[in-house]
Amino acid sequence: MTLPSTQQYRIEKDSMGEVKVPTDALYQAQTQRAVDNFHFSRHTMPETFIQALAYIKQTAAITNAQLGLLEGDISNAIADAAQTIIDGQHQNQFPIDVFQTGSGTSSNMNANEVIATLASEILGGDVSPNDHVNMGQSSNDVVPCAIQVSAALSIEKQLLPALTHLISTLKIKRLELGEIVKTGRTHLMDAMPVTFDQELGGWQYQIEQAKQGIEQSLVTVKALAQGGTAVGTGINVDPRFPRMFADNLSQTTKLNFTSSSNFFYNLSSQDAIVALSGQLKTAAVALMKMSNDLRWMNSGPLAGLGEIELQGLQPGSSIMPGKVNPVIPEAAAMACAQIIGNDTTITVAGQSGNFQLNVMLPVIAHNILESIELLTNSSVALADKAIATFTIREDNLQHALARNPILVTALNPVIGYLKAAEIAKKAYKEGRAIIDVAEQETDLDRETLKRLLDPAKLAQGGLAE
Repeated sequence: MTLPSTQQYRIEKDSMGEVKVPTDALYQAQTQRAVDNFHFSRHTMPETFIQALAYIKQTAAITNAQLGLLEGDISNAIADAAQTIIDGQHQNQFPIDVFQTGSGTSSNMNANEVIATLASEILGGDVSPNDHVNMGQSSNDVVPCAIQVSAALSIEKQLLPALTHLISTLKIKRLELGEIVKTGRTHLMDAMPVTFDQELGGWQYQIEQAKQGIEQSLVTVKALAQGGTAVGTGINVDPRFPRMFADNLSQTTKLNFTSSSNFFYNLSSQDAIVALSGQLKTAAVALMKMSNDLRWMNSGPLAGLGEIELQGLQPGSSIMPGKVNPVIPEAAAMACAQIIGNDTTITVAGQSGNFQLNVMLPVIAHNILESIELLTNSSVALADKAIATFTIREDNLQHALARNPILVTALNPVIGYLKAAEIAKKAYKEGRAIIDVAEQETDLDRETLKRLLDPAKLAQGGLAE
């Protein structure tokens, strides 16, 4: 039995006629049509994207007032209404599915309608979603602009600080571990020794390079679409508006936004976001490499490598008592897999720039912002709950180093490759230390062999002395 709905409705009108809208909704007819039409997922547009729309509406109102196109009291009411959304209020008034019309027109009108309702309450008069809030704008430049603004804000205020924190944590850990030597590995097999400083330094450089790539991509992302309006020609917008808009938004957000030099590029393509996503993917690949190295190094505690011990955070099994798993590296690796998948979606969506407009904008917004969020949180979690807190199992390190037959590589210049290979095979077969076999099989004395086979010196590279 289906109980009758107690939902109360009001009637709203748009160019297509009447629509029933919930009485307490701040949105109006066009938003309700989108709610009725799109039932594809449980995902609505990200909060950061909605806030970016509010920034755009606020800045456009201020700019239009400066140009003498919008009355000051209406401009102020729109700006104040938009600020409440920027501050995190009214998020439940943005119910439209990510999988909607490809231009994102529904989300643009959702913002126009909510802000118009709020502004009308502030003003005590009628504020129009189209004529006032959307003045000098089109969904076709607003939505690409909102993608750019939300991505830039999220990266500058969240991701870059998180990557900086991860880099700093790696630096501190390198200093803490000093020149502790461990067995290097290639193909997962024993190789020449390295220090923890060298190994973590490789991770650090990966993150530094990924961060630099993201920063470089932001230059194009910060060149905004706003002012292109319907198809990139700037119809119905004052020619002074784009530059003034970018300047005003820069002043509000404290980021250096500019007006794009080619609106056709911004509306018909999402190349800037595709490129940014590629850089996020590069960072995710680096984090996944780091996560998996941590998992391998932590493996055991008895039957694995057991080089390090990650901080125990929670029980690892519902049936095996005492088992503790590397949960943070695992979670980070899954997040990175999602980022890599998001990049594929963004790449496919980026190809959907048909003539003068890309028509997969909402899914691009959803995926790029999710990738930024996942990368931010993964970086912080790895820094604070894995790298900063792991300890060294020195006994296991030294045991593996002493029995590593690959140390014989250092003898190549002295006894030749073939003889060194013979010694390595014999040491491995007999389970003996390489120095013992080399002393038996060559005319080198033990003191010379100690000097030539010293793992700490070998980790520094160069020729044996």
